[in-house]
Amino acid sequence: MATLELVKESILALKDRTGSSLPAINKWIESEKKKVIKKHVMKAALKSGLEKGVLVQVKASYKLSAEAKKPPKKKTAPKKKAAPKKKTAPKKKTAPKKKTVPKKKSASKKKSAPKKKAASKKKPATKKKSATKKTSKK
Repeated sequence: MATLELVKESILALKDRTGSSLPAINKWIESEKKKVIKKHVMKAALKSGLEKGVLVQVKASYKLSAEAKKPPKKKTAPKKKAAPKKKTAPKKKTAPKKKTVPKKKSASKKKSAPKKKAASKKKPATKKKSATKKTSKK
């Protein structure tokens, strides 16, 4: 996401110890890059940065994570070995015939029929005695 790259660049440029607030990031991008980022786009970029682990939220400010602060390692592409030369005429393989094995009936499964658990007898709920109010005669 291009917005996330702008956010990372602005946080690095602002060098705030406690992180940079959303208005500070927007102000830097407007002044340095001459771009105005819409509120919902910025919010989505910050959210994706948090999910990816690039940004860390501190109260209402955002900091770069320790991994993001490290300079990105240049990925040196390993030298690809020359592709092995294919044979000019590959031999056609005949598919081995599958042996048909008669399926055995699973009689053992039928023997272990699901056992019905003895239903635990529930005692009928006893009615609570209602407290009788004693009224004093006047």
